[in-house]
Amino acid sequence: MLKYAFLLLFVALMVGVGLYSKKKVTTVQDFFLGGRQMGPWISAFAYGTTYFSAVIFIGYAGKSGWSFGISATWIGIGNALLGSLLAWLVLAKRTRKMTHELNASTMPEFFEKRYGSKAMKIATALIIFVFLVPYSASVYQGLSYLFEKVFGIPFIYCMLSIAVLTGVYLLLGGYVATAINDFVQGIIMLIGLALMLFFVVSHPMVGGLGEGIRKLSEIPGDGENLVKIFSGQPLDLLSLIILTSMGTWGLPQMVHKFYAIKNDDAIKKATIVSTVFAVIIAGGAYFAGAFGRLFLDNTVPLYNGKPNYDMIMPNMLDIALPDALMGIIIILVLSASMSTLSSLVLVSSSAISLDLVQGVLFPKMKKEKVMLLMRVLCVVFIAFSFIVAITPNAILTLMSFSWGTVAGAFLAPFLYGLYWKGTTKAGAWAGFIAGFACSIGSTIYFGMNAALAPKIGAVSMIVSLIAVPVVSFVTSKLPQRHVDKVFDTIRSSTEAAS
Repeated sequence: MLKYAFLLLFVALMVGVGLYSKKKVTTVQDFFLGGRQMGPWISAFAYGTTYFSAVIFIGYAGKSGWSFGISATWIGIGNALLGSLLAWLVLAKRTRKMTHELNASTMPEFFEKRYGSKAMKIATALIIFVFLVPYSASVYQGLSYLFEKVFGIPFIYCMLSIAVLTGVYLLLGGYVATAINDFVQGIIMLIGLALMLFFVVSHPMVGGLGEGIRKLSEIPGDGENLVKIFSGQPLDLLSLIILTSMGTWGLPQMVHKFYAIKNDDAIKKATIVSTVFAVIIAGGAYFAGAFGRLFLDNTVPLYNGKPNYDMIMPNMLDIALPDALMGIIIILVLSASMSTLSSLVLVSSSAISLDLVQGVLFPKMKKEKVMLLMRVLCVVFIAFSFIVAITPNAILTLMSFSWGTVAGAFLAPFLYGLYWKGTTKAGAWAGFIAGFACSIGSTIYFGMNAALAPKIGAVSMIVSLIAVPVVSFVTSKLPQRHVDKVFDTIRSSTEAAS
Protein backbone atom coordinates (compact mmCIF):
# COMPACT_ATOMS: atom_id res chain seq x y z
CA MET A 1 0.00 0.00 0.00
CA LEU A 2 2.91 2.33 0.75
CA LYS A 3 4.28 1.87 -2.77
CA TYR A 4 0.90 2.78 -4.26
CA ALA A 5 0.64 5.79 -1.94
CA PHE A 6 4.04 7.12 -3.09
CA LEU A 7 3.05 6.59 -6.70
CA LEU A 8 -0.31 8.37 -6.39
CA LEU A 9 1.33 11.28 -4.57
CA PHE A 10 3.89 11.62 -7.37
CA VAL A 11 1.22 11.56 -10.09
CA ALA A 12 -0.84 14.19 -8.25
CA LEU A 13 2.25 16.41 -7.91
CA MET A 14 3.11 16.18 -11.60
CA VAL A 15 -0.41 17.01 -12.73
CA GLY A 16 -0.60 19.82 -10.17
CA VAL A 17 2.58 21.40 -11.52
CA GLY A 18 1.15 21.12 -15.03
CA LEU A 19 -2.02 22.97 -14.00
CA TYR A 20 0.02 25.64 -12.19
CA SER A 21 2.35 26.12 -15.17
CA LYS A 22 -0.51 26.41 -17.65
CA LYS A 23 -1.20 29.94 -16.38
CA LYS A 24 2.39 30.98 -17.22
CA VAL A 25 2.32 29.75 -20.81
CA THR A 26 0.90 32.36 -23.16
CA THR A 27 3.31 32.27 -26.14
CA VAL A 28 5.23 29.70 -28.18
CA GLN A 29 8.45 30.94 -26.52
CA ASP A 30 6.91 30.30 -23.10
CA PHE A 31 5.80 26.81 -24.11
CA PHE A 32 9.15 25.81 -25.63
CA LEU A 33 11.78 27.90 -23.78
CA GLY A 34 10.11 29.17 -20.64
CA GLY A 35 10.60 32.71 -21.91
CA ARG A 36 14.41 32.20 -21.70
CA GLN A 37 14.20 33.10 -18.00
CA MET A 38 15.20 29.84 -16.29
CA GLY A 39 17.35 30.23 -13.17
CA PRO A 40 20.53 28.27 -12.30
CA TRP A 41 19.10 25.58 -10.04
CA ILE A 42 16.14 24.78 -12.27
CA SER A 43 18.37 24.76 -15.37
CA ALA A 44 20.98 22.52 -13.73
CA PHE A 45 18.40 20.03 -12.50
CA ALA A 46 16.62 20.13 -15.87
CA TYR A 47 19.90 19.24 -17.58
CA GLY A 48 20.73 16.48 -15.10
CA THR A 49 17.31 14.86 -14.98
CA THR A 50 17.04 14.94 -18.78
CA TYR A 51 20.49 13.34 -18.99
CA PHE A 52 19.81 10.46 -16.59
CA SER A 53 16.69 8.38 -17.04
CA ALA A 54 15.57 4.78 -16.60
CA VAL A 55 18.01 4.02 -19.43
CA ILE A 56 20.84 4.72 -16.98
CA PHE A 57 19.31 3.15 -13.87
CA ILE A 58 17.88 0.04 -15.51
CA GLY A 59 19.59 -0.60 -18.86
CA TYR A 60 23.10 0.83 -18.57
CA ALA A 61 23.79 0.37 -14.85
CA GLY A 62 22.72 -3.28 -14.97
CA LYS A 63 24.44 -4.32 -18.20
CA SER A 64 27.61 -2.26 -17.65
CA GLY A 65 27.95 -3.29 -14.01
CA TRP A 66 27.59 -6.94 -15.04
CA SER A 67 30.19 -6.60 -17.82
CA PHE A 68 32.77 -4.28 -16.27
CA GLY A 69 32.25 -4.61 -12.51
CA ILE A 70 33.60 -1.75 -10.39
CA SER A 71 35.23 -0.03 -13.38
CA ALA A 72 31.74 0.69 -14.76
CA THR A 73 31.83 3.63 -12.32
CA TRP A 74 34.17 5.35 -14.81
CA ILE A 75 31.20 5.75 -17.15
CA GLY A 76 29.41 7.79 -14.46
CA ILE A 77 32.55 9.84 -13.76
CA GLY A 78 32.94 10.48 -17.50
CA ASN A 79 29.30 11.58 -17.68
CA ALA A 80 29.92 14.07 -14.86
CA LEU A 81 33.23 15.51 -16.12
CA LEU A 82 32.73 15.38 -19.90
CA GLY A 83 28.98 15.22 -20.35
CA SER A 84 28.16 17.79 -17.69
CA LEU A 85 31.08 19.96 -16.49
CA LEU A 86 32.88 20.32 -19.82
CA ALA A 87 29.62 20.65 -21.75
CA TRP A 88 28.54 23.57 -19.56
CA LEU A 89 32.00 25.21 -19.73
CA VAL A 90 32.34 24.90 -23.51
CA LEU A 91 28.78 25.14 -24.81
CA ALA A 92 26.47 26.91 -22.37
CA LYS A 93 27.54 30.57 -22.56
CA ARG A 94 28.30 30.50 -26.27
CA THR A 95 25.07 28.68 -27.13
CA ARG A 96 22.90 31.01 -25.09
CA LYS A 97 24.42 34.16 -26.60
CA MET A 98 24.48 33.05 -30.21
CA THR A 99 20.99 31.56 -30.24
CA HIS A 100 19.59 34.58 -28.41
CA GLU A 101 21.16 37.11 -30.77
CA LEU A 102 20.29 35.08 -33.88
CA ASN A 103 16.76 34.57 -32.52
CA ALA A 104 17.13 30.81 -32.93
CA SER A 105 14.87 28.72 -30.70
CA THR A 106 15.83 25.25 -31.93
CA MET A 107 18.88 23.40 -33.25
CA PRO A 108 17.46 23.22 -36.81
CA GLU A 109 16.90 26.98 -36.73
CA PHE A 110 20.45 27.51 -35.45
CA PHE A 111 21.88 25.50 -38.36
CA GLU A 112 19.80 27.48 -40.85
CA LYS A 113 20.98 30.85 -39.56
CA ARG A 114 24.58 29.84 -38.88
CA TYR A 115 25.18 28.22 -42.27
CA GLY A 116 22.52 29.94 -44.37
CA SER A 117 20.96 26.61 -45.28
CA LYS A 118 17.24 25.95 -45.14
CA ALA A 119 17.88 22.44 -46.43
CA MET A 120 19.98 21.67 -43.35
CA LYS A 121 17.18 22.98 -41.16
CA ILE A 122 14.70 20.60 -42.80
CA ALA A 123 17.05 17.60 -42.61
CA THR A 124 17.84 18.31 -38.95
CA ALA A 125 14.17 18.59 -38.01
CA LEU A 126 13.32 15.28 -39.68
CA ILE A 127 16.23 13.46 -38.02
CA ILE A 128 15.23 14.80 -34.60
CA PHE A 129 11.63 13.66 -34.92
CA VAL A 130 12.45 10.24 -36.36
CA PHE A 131 15.56 9.23 -34.44
CA LEU A 132 14.63 10.43 -30.98
CA VAL A 133 11.72 7.98 -31.05
CA PRO A 134 13.98 4.96 -30.25
CA TYR A 135 15.55 6.84 -27.35
CA SER A 136 12.13 7.70 -25.98
CA ALA A 137 11.11 4.06 -26.42
CA SER A 138 14.14 2.90 -24.44
CA VAL A 139 13.06 5.12 -21.55
CA TYR A 140 9.58 3.56 -21.58
CA GLN A 141 11.09 0.10 -21.54
CA GLY A 142 13.47 0.74 -18.66
CA LEU A 143 10.72 2.08 -16.46
CA SER A 144 8.22 -0.59 -17.41
CA TYR A 145 10.54 -3.45 -16.48
CA LEU A 146 10.76 -2.09 -12.94
CA PHE A 147 7.02 -1.44 -12.65
CA GLU A 148 6.18 -4.92 -13.87
CA LYS A 149 8.56 -6.46 -11.33
CA VAL A 150 7.34 -4.43 -8.36
CA PHE A 151 3.61 -4.03 -9.04
CA GLY A 152 2.97 -7.11 -11.15
CA ILE A 153 1.31 -4.93 -13.79
CA PRO A 154 1.78 -6.20 -17.39
CA PHE A 155 4.61 -4.45 -19.26
CA ILE A 156 2.39 -2.87 -21.92
CA TYR A 157 0.03 -1.24 -19.40
CA CYS A 158 2.98 0.24 -17.53
CA MET A 159 4.22 1.92 -20.71
CA LEU A 160 0.75 3.15 -21.60
CA SER A 161 0.32 4.76 -18.17
CA ILE A 162 3.71 6.48 -18.41
CA ALA A 163 2.83 7.83 -21.86
CA VAL A 164 -0.47 9.28 -20.66
CA LEU A 165 1.05 10.95 -17.59
CA THR A 166 3.89 12.49 -19.62
CA GLY A 167 1.43 13.83 -22.16
CA VAL A 168 -0.89 15.37 -19.56
CA TYR A 169 1.58 17.54 -17.69
CA LEU A 170 3.57 18.45 -20.80
CA LEU A 171 0.51 19.52 -22.78
CA LEU A 172 -0.64 21.64 -19.87
CA GLY A 173 2.53 23.56 -19.05
CA GLY A 174 5.18 22.98 -21.72
CA TYR A 175 8.78 23.74 -20.73
CA VAL A 176 7.74 25.64 -17.60
CA ALA A 177 6.02 22.54 -16.23
CA THR A 178 8.92 20.37 -17.34
CA ALA A 179 11.53 22.57 -15.64
CA ILE A 180 9.65 22.82 -12.33
CA ASN A 181 9.00 19.09 -12.34
CA ASP A 182 12.65 18.46 -13.17
CA PHE A 183 13.69 20.34 -10.03
CA VAL A 184 11.32 18.32 -7.85
CA GLN A 185 12.31 15.10 -9.57
CA GLY A 186 16.00 15.88 -9.17
CA ILE A 187 15.64 16.16 -5.40
CA ILE A 188 13.77 12.83 -5.34
CA MET A 189 16.54 11.25 -7.41
CA LEU A 190 19.28 12.42 -5.04
CA ILE A 191 17.47 11.11 -1.96
CA GLY A 192 16.50 7.84 -3.63
CA LEU A 193 20.00 7.18 -5.00
CA ALA A 194 21.62 7.73 -1.60
CA LEU A 195 19.18 5.29 0.03
CA MET A 196 19.62 2.77 -2.78
CA LEU A 197 23.41 2.77 -2.43
CA PHE A 198 23.22 2.34 1.33
CA PHE A 199 20.89 -0.67 1.19
CA VAL A 200 22.70 -2.34 -1.72
CA VAL A 201 26.18 -2.10 -0.18
CA SER A 202 25.03 -2.96 3.35
CA HIS A 203 22.88 -5.94 2.27
CA PRO A 204 24.16 -9.33 3.55
CA MET A 205 24.72 -10.50 -0.05
CA VAL A 206 27.32 -7.73 -0.40
CA GLY A 207 28.36 -7.29 3.24
CA GLY A 208 29.88 -3.84 2.96
CA LEU A 209 32.22 -2.31 0.37
CA GLY A 210 35.37 -4.29 1.18
CA GLU A 211 33.55 -7.60 1.49
CA GLY A 212 31.58 -6.93 -1.69
CA ILE A 213 34.73 -6.33 -3.70
CA ARG A 214 36.24 -9.53 -2.29
CA LYS A 215 33.15 -11.53 -3.28
CA LEU A 216 33.24 -10.07 -6.80
CA SER A 217 36.90 -11.04 -7.15
CA GLU A 218 36.03 -14.66 -6.35
CA ILE A 219 33.42 -15.05 -9.10
CA PRO A 220 34.65 -17.89 -11.36
CA GLY A 221 36.14 -16.74 -14.64
CA ASP A 222 35.35 -13.01 -14.48
CA GLY A 223 36.27 -12.13 -10.89
CA GLU A 224 39.69 -10.65 -11.62
CA ASN A 225 38.32 -8.20 -14.21
CA LEU A 226 35.30 -7.22 -12.11
CA VAL A 227 37.44 -5.60 -9.39
CA LYS A 228 40.02 -3.92 -11.62
CA ILE A 229 40.18 -0.13 -11.57
CA PHE A 230 40.16 -0.31 -15.36
CA SER A 231 38.25 -3.12 -17.03
CA GLY A 232 39.88 -5.87 -19.02
CA GLN A 233 37.74 -4.59 -21.92
CA PRO A 234 39.10 -1.01 -22.17
CA LEU A 235 37.87 -0.33 -25.72
CA ASP A 236 34.31 -1.31 -24.84
CA LEU A 237 34.44 0.83 -21.71
CA LEU A 238 35.92 3.81 -23.56
CA SER A 239 33.28 3.65 -26.30
CA LEU A 240 30.52 3.77 -23.69
CA ILE A 241 32.16 6.76 -21.98
CA ILE A 242 32.48 8.63 -25.28
CA LEU A 243 28.94 7.83 -26.40
CA THR A 244 27.19 8.66 -23.12
CA SER A 245 29.37 11.70 -22.28
CA MET A 246 30.28 13.47 -25.53
CA GLY A 247 27.02 12.43 -27.16
CA THR A 248 25.14 14.92 -25.01
CA TRP A 249 26.95 17.76 -26.77
CA GLY A 250 25.02 17.05 -29.94
CA LEU A 251 21.64 16.08 -28.54
CA PRO A 252 19.03 18.81 -29.09
CA GLN A 253 17.13 18.02 -25.86
CA MET A 254 20.33 18.67 -23.86
CA VAL A 255 21.49 21.78 -25.74
CA HIS A 256 17.95 23.14 -25.38
CA LYS A 257 18.67 23.81 -21.67
CA PHE A 258 21.36 26.33 -22.63
CA TYR A 259 18.90 28.23 -24.85
CA ALA A 260 16.50 28.78 -21.96
CA ILE A 261 18.83 29.80 -19.10
CA LYS A 262 18.49 33.39 -17.91
CA ASN A 263 22.04 34.89 -17.94
CA ASP A 264 25.79 34.26 -17.60
CA ASP A 265 25.69 34.38 -13.82
CA ALA A 266 23.09 31.62 -13.82
CA ILE A 267 25.32 29.57 -16.11
CA LYS A 268 28.24 29.71 -13.63
CA LYS A 269 26.10 28.45 -10.78
CA ALA A 270 24.32 25.85 -12.89
CA THR A 271 27.67 24.42 -14.05
CA ILE A 272 28.63 23.53 -10.48
CA VAL A 273 25.19 22.21 -9.49
CA SER A 274 24.84 20.12 -12.64
CA THR A 275 28.27 18.53 -12.21
CA VAL A 276 27.71 17.60 -8.56
CA PHE A 277 24.31 16.15 -9.50
CA ALA A 278 25.89 14.05 -12.26
CA VAL A 279 28.65 12.70 -10.00
CA ILE A 280 26.11 11.51 -7.44
CA ILE A 281 23.48 10.14 -9.82
CA ALA A 282 25.59 8.62 -12.61
CA GLY A 283 28.50 7.53 -10.44
CA GLY A 284 26.15 6.03 -7.85
CA ALA A 285 23.98 4.19 -10.38
CA TYR A 286 26.89 2.50 -12.16
CA PHE A 287 28.59 1.66 -8.86
CA ALA A 288 25.43 0.00 -7.55
CA GLY A 289 25.07 -1.96 -10.79
CA ALA A 290 28.51 -3.50 -10.26
CA PHE A 291 27.11 -5.70 -7.47
CA GLY A 292 24.32 -7.23 -9.57
CA ARG A 293 26.11 -10.57 -9.89
CA LEU A 294 26.19 -11.00 -6.10
CA PHE A 295 22.41 -10.64 -5.80
CA LEU A 296 21.58 -12.84 -8.80
CA ASP A 297 24.02 -15.68 -8.16
CA ASN A 298 26.04 -14.73 -11.25
CA THR A 299 23.12 -15.67 -13.51
CA VAL A 300 21.48 -13.24 -15.94
CA PRO A 301 17.71 -13.22 -15.26
CA LEU A 302 15.31 -14.56 -17.84
CA TYR A 303 12.44 -12.66 -19.46
CA ASN A 304 10.04 -14.64 -21.64
CA GLY A 305 12.48 -17.53 -21.41
CA LYS A 306 15.52 -15.60 -22.69
CA PRO A 307 18.45 -13.93 -20.82
CA ASN A 308 17.65 -10.22 -20.43
CA TYR A 309 20.24 -7.81 -19.05
CA ASP A 310 17.56 -5.14 -18.64
CA MET A 311 16.08 -7.22 -15.82
CA ILE A 312 19.27 -7.17 -13.72
CA MET A 313 18.56 -3.96 -11.82
CA PRO A 314 14.82 -4.60 -11.23
CA ASN A 315 15.57 -8.07 -9.81
CA MET A 316 18.51 -6.81 -7.80
CA LEU A 317 16.58 -3.92 -6.25
CA ASP A 318 13.63 -6.18 -5.49
CA ILE A 319 15.98 -8.33 -3.40
CA ALA A 320 18.09 -5.56 -1.85
CA LEU A 321 15.48 -3.04 -0.78
CA PRO A 322 12.67 -3.22 1.78
CA ASP A 323 9.14 -2.68 0.47
CA ALA A 324 8.85 0.81 1.94
CA LEU A 325 12.02 1.93 0.19
CA MET A 326 10.98 0.38 -3.12
CA GLY A 327 8.25 3.01 -3.29
CA ILE A 328 10.91 5.74 -3.18
CA ILE A 329 13.12 3.95 -5.72
CA ILE A 330 10.17 3.59 -8.09
CA ILE A 331 9.58 7.32 -7.81
CA LEU A 332 13.33 7.87 -8.36
CA VAL A 333 13.30 5.98 -11.66
CA LEU A 334 9.93 7.44 -12.62
CA SER A 335 11.30 10.94 -11.95
CA ALA A 336 14.38 10.33 -14.05
CA SER A 337 12.30 8.95 -16.89
CA MET A 338 9.51 11.52 -16.92
CA SER A 339 11.94 14.42 -17.18
CA THR A 340 13.80 12.79 -20.06
CA LEU A 341 10.60 11.87 -21.87
CA SER A 342 9.12 15.34 -21.58
CA SER A 343 12.30 16.93 -22.97
CA LEU A 344 12.42 14.48 -25.86
CA VAL A 345 8.76 15.06 -26.70
CA LEU A 346 9.09 18.85 -26.51
CA VAL A 347 12.17 19.02 -28.73
CA SER A 348 10.74 16.57 -31.26
CA SER A 349 7.37 18.27 -31.58
CA SER A 350 9.06 21.66 -32.03
CA ALA A 351 11.20 20.24 -34.85
CA ILE A 352 8.10 19.68 -36.94
CA SER A 353 5.83 22.52 -35.79
CA LEU A 354 8.36 25.37 -35.53
CA ASP A 355 11.04 24.32 -37.98
CA LEU A 356 9.10 22.61 -40.76
CA VAL A 357 5.48 23.74 -40.69
CA GLN A 358 5.89 27.35 -39.55
CA GLY A 359 9.53 27.76 -40.55
CA VAL A 360 9.22 26.42 -44.11
CA LEU A 361 5.66 25.71 -45.21
CA PHE A 362 3.50 28.38 -43.50
CA PRO A 363 5.73 31.21 -42.20
CA LYS A 364 2.72 33.43 -41.42
CA MET A 365 0.97 30.79 -39.32
CA LYS A 366 -0.68 32.31 -36.24
CA LYS A 367 0.90 31.57 -32.85
CA GLU A 368 -2.33 29.98 -31.56
CA LYS A 369 -2.25 27.42 -34.37
CA VAL A 370 1.48 26.79 -33.81
CA MET A 371 0.80 26.10 -30.11
CA LEU A 372 -2.05 23.74 -31.01
CA LEU A 373 0.12 21.94 -33.56
CA MET A 374 2.94 21.52 -31.03
CA ARG A 375 0.53 19.95 -28.56
CA VAL A 376 -0.88 17.61 -31.22
CA LEU A 377 2.62 16.57 -32.28
CA CYS A 378 3.54 15.90 -28.64
CA VAL A 379 0.76 13.29 -28.63
CA VAL A 380 1.92 11.87 -31.98
CA PHE A 381 5.51 11.52 -30.79
CA ILE A 382 4.43 9.81 -27.57
CA ALA A 383 2.30 7.39 -29.60
CA PHE A 384 5.17 6.55 -31.99
CA SER A 385 7.53 5.97 -29.06
CA PHE A 386 5.01 3.67 -27.41
CA ILE A 387 4.72 1.59 -30.59
CA VAL A 388 8.51 1.20 -30.84
CA ALA A 389 8.75 0.40 -27.12
CA ILE A 390 6.41 -2.58 -27.32
CA THR A 391 8.66 -4.09 -30.03
CA PRO A 392 11.26 -6.29 -28.27
CA ASN A 393 14.69 -4.63 -28.31
CA ALA A 394 17.39 -4.24 -25.68
CA ILE A 395 17.38 -0.85 -23.94
CA LEU A 396 21.10 -0.42 -24.55
CA THR A 397 20.68 -1.03 -28.29
CA LEU A 398 17.80 1.42 -28.72
CA MET A 399 19.51 4.16 -26.76
CA SER A 400 22.93 3.70 -28.41
CA PHE A 401 21.37 3.66 -31.87
CA SER A 402 19.47 6.86 -31.19
CA TRP A 403 22.33 8.74 -29.50
CA GLY A 404 24.86 7.63 -32.09
CA THR A 405 22.74 8.74 -35.03
CA VAL A 406 21.59 12.09 -33.66
CA ALA A 407 24.85 13.10 -31.98
CA GLY A 408 26.86 11.75 -34.91
CA ALA A 409 24.98 14.05 -37.29
CA PHE A 410 24.76 17.18 -35.11
CA LEU A 411 27.74 17.33 -32.74
CA ALA A 412 30.46 18.51 -35.13
CA PRO A 413 28.41 21.07 -37.14
CA PHE A 414 27.08 22.52 -33.87
CA LEU A 415 30.41 22.67 -32.00
CA TYR A 416 32.45 24.06 -34.89
CA GLY A 417 29.61 26.42 -35.74
CA LEU A 418 29.81 28.01 -32.31
CA TYR A 419 33.56 28.66 -32.34
CA TRP A 420 35.16 28.45 -35.77
CA LYS A 421 34.50 31.13 -38.37
CA GLY A 422 36.14 28.96 -41.01
CA THR A 423 33.43 26.30 -40.89
CA THR A 424 31.88 26.22 -44.37
CA LYS A 425 28.42 25.14 -45.40
CA ALA A 426 29.94 22.18 -47.25
CA GLY A 427 32.02 21.31 -44.18
CA ALA A 428 28.95 21.35 -41.96
CA TRP A 429 27.08 19.16 -44.43
CA ALA A 430 30.05 16.78 -44.62
CA GLY A 431 30.09 16.30 -40.85
CA PHE A 432 26.33 15.99 -40.80
CA ILE A 433 26.19 13.33 -43.52
CA ALA A 434 29.34 11.46 -42.43
CA GLY A 435 28.16 10.97 -38.84
CA PHE A 436 24.64 10.05 -39.89
CA ALA A 437 25.77 7.65 -42.63
CA CYS A 438 28.33 5.99 -40.36
CA SER A 439 25.71 5.29 -37.70
CA ILE A 440 22.94 4.13 -40.02
CA GLY A 441 25.23 2.20 -42.36
CA SER A 442 27.01 0.37 -39.54
CA THR A 443 23.75 -0.41 -37.78
CA ILE A 444 22.27 -1.94 -40.95
CA TYR A 445 25.48 -3.80 -41.80
CA PHE A 446 25.84 -5.33 -38.32
CA GLY A 447 22.11 -5.88 -37.86
CA MET A 448 21.41 -3.79 -34.72
CA ASN A 449 24.15 -5.69 -32.86
CA ALA A 450 23.77 -4.74 -29.18
CA ALA A 451 27.44 -5.40 -28.42
CA LEU A 452 28.61 -3.03 -31.17
CA ALA A 453 26.02 -0.27 -30.69
CA PRO A 454 28.12 1.93 -28.32
CA LYS A 455 31.21 1.59 -30.55
CA ILE A 456 29.20 2.55 -33.64
CA GLY A 457 27.86 5.64 -31.89
CA ALA A 458 31.29 6.73 -30.64
CA VAL A 459 32.92 6.21 -34.06
CA SER A 460 30.11 8.16 -35.78
CA MET A 461 30.81 11.21 -33.63
CA ILE A 462 34.58 10.99 -34.21
CA VAL A 463 34.12 10.64 -37.98
CA SER A 464 31.89 13.73 -38.01
CA LEU A 465 34.39 15.76 -35.96
CA ILE A 466 37.11 14.93 -38.50
CA ALA A 467 34.98 15.50 -41.61
CA VAL A 468 33.95 19.10 -40.81
CA PRO A 469 37.43 20.71 -40.71
CA VAL A 470 38.84 18.54 -43.53
CA VAL A 471 36.09 19.58 -45.96
CA SER A 472 35.96 23.17 -44.66
CA PHE A 473 39.64 23.70 -45.54
CA VAL A 474 39.07 22.79 -49.20
CA THR A 475 35.64 24.29 -49.92
CA SER A 476 34.32 27.78 -50.52
CA LYS A 477 33.94 29.96 -47.46
CA LEU A 478 30.63 31.47 -46.43
CA PRO A 479 30.21 35.14 -47.44
CA GLN A 480 32.31 37.27 -45.08
CA ARG A 481 29.34 39.54 -44.40
CA HIS A 482 27.32 36.54 -43.18
CA VAL A 483 30.14 35.25 -40.95
CA ASP A 484 30.81 38.69 -39.48
CA LYS A 485 27.14 39.14 -38.71
CA VAL A 486 26.97 35.80 -36.89
CA PHE A 487 30.09 36.29 -34.80
CA ASP A 488 29.59 40.01 -34.21
CA THR A 489 26.53 39.03 -32.19
CA ILE A 490 28.82 37.14 -29.81
CA ARG A 491 31.35 39.98 -29.54
CA SER A 492 28.73 42.70 -29.09
CA SER A 493 26.78 40.80 -26.45
CA THR A 494 29.99 39.96 -24.56
CA GLU A 495 31.08 43.61 -24.57
CA ALA A 496 27.64 44.71 -23.38
CA ALA A 497 27.74 42.20 -20.54
CA SER A 498 31.20 43.37 -19.41
